[in-house]
Amino acid sequence: MYEIIYMRADYEPWWQFDGWEEHVRERLAFDCAEAAEAGLDEMISRLRQECEHEAEKDRMYWAFWNVKEVCYCEDCAEDLQLYHGIICMKDGKPHPFSKKQKIINADH
Repeated sequence: MYEIIYMRADYEPWWQFDGWEEHVRERLAFDCAEAAEAGLDEMISRLRQECEHEAEKDRMYWAFWNVKEVCYCEDCAEDLQLYHGIICMKDGKPHPFSKKQKIINADH
């Protein structure tokens, strides 16, 4: 089974710190790679329209952010950047879906 996970956290999705699942906002499940790629394309397109910046890692993680979208960290007494993250999964593990997904423009 293929999954696309959308998360929102104060770190990029490739870090997957303990408890990262608590930041998951949406999980999309697909039976085949083609449907998963189509779902991934749609989510990336939407986030590219909503966010100013993006980064990609290993064709299975994407991070999108806007500089002014921050949250306050009481423990560190400063604002932290918020990231909209995508994780591609196959059979419950991070896995690249497609070789064709590349960053079009990292700083729109």
